[in-house]
Amino acid sequence: MRPVVFSTLFLVVILNWLWPLPLPLLARIAAACLIVVVGLYHYWCRLSSGSVFAPEMPRLAVILFNWGFGALMLVTVLQLAVDGGAAIWALVTWRPFHIGTVPRVVAGALAAFLSAWGVANALRVPPIRDITLDIAGLPPGFEGYRLVQLTDLHITRLFPARWAEAVVTRTNGAGADLIVVTGDFIDGSVAMRRDDVAPLAALTAPDGVWAIPGNHEYFFDYAEWIAHLSRMGFRFLLNSHEIIRRKDDTLVLAGVTDRSAAHHGEVGPDLALALANRPVTAPVILLDHQPGEAREAARLGVALQLSGHTHGGMIYGLDALVARGNKGFVSGLYHVGSMALYVSNGTGIWPGFALRLGRPSEITRFTLRAS
Repeated sequence: MRPVVFSTLFLVVILNWLWPLPLPLLARIAAACLIVVVGLYHYWCRLSSGSVFAPEMPRLAVILFNWGFGALMLVTVLQLAVDGGAAIWALVTWRPFHIGTVPRVVAGALAAFLSAWGVANALRVPPIRDITLDIAGLPPGFEGYRLVQLTDLHITRLFPARWAEAVVTRTNGAGADLIVVTGDFIDGSVAMRRDDVAPLAALTAPDGVWAIPGNHEYFFDYAEWIAHLSRMGFRFLLNSHEIIRRKDDTLVLAGVTDRSAAHHGEVGPDLALALANRPVTAPVILLDHQPGEAREAARLGVALQLSGHTHGGMIYGLDALVARGNKGFVSGLYHVGSMALYVSNGTGIWPGFALRLGRPSEITRFTLRAS
């Protein structure tokens, strides 16, 4: 499937956008070669590290590849839109319509600008996004309780130690009672990422820093990563729960492993096990990297589920396709029966397609109140 996608991308951009431009033949050949090099970005990632998920090349190269790859995707869409508009106009007027140089130049310039803007949005240190949630049966001791969610950090050459330090500083300054990380800490092995993840050890909150794995942890020696992150101070909820106390009041914090675990010989998510023997009167906050099983969580009595994984769809419009792969859940707050589901847009993003247009990254601060 991938060769078909890339071949179509190259054909549309080279034959339908580049070649009709009034450029010297050698310039068009050079540009076509550059398009192919940029379009094969994920293959260069694999060559650099053995995985398409971890581009082990200078950060500037990763940024430029993302800009170029995003521009190729966008110019493909824009040129097809121009072609479609011309075809409709020709049918309506019943006259041939020639697409000149100007529409192609505009499409290329707009694609380059939007891609640069999208990469810049992806690379920023996210702001705090405040969400107030009404939780049924929330005990008085937890009224106004503040919880901060980080997710999809994807610590890589694109999001190195200095970015992680800035995220930690902003998160610690949010005044959270508890911090959670809902998976996809990294892309790369412990040896690759040890220095870049080190700043995360400084995350601190009175009720602890809790975490679950995302699907990307399983791509890079899951057991080694869980052990390393645990030594850094993260308390993992692997199909288990913990009771958070405020004097005589209690809240249950539960977490499950990722549904991709079984494909890597690891234990898959088991929500029933995670909730076993919990205090039945205490509201449950569930950490689940992927939001797709939210309806089952609601059925089992979870009050609030926090997820990530989707990156919010990354680009406005593309989010509709991402939602289809996640049972309709892609970004923001949903009400699933009596349960609240929040799907974060993510704090970082996968470096293989690091663009955000209309779906900004976030550090999410929740304030809980009784409904």
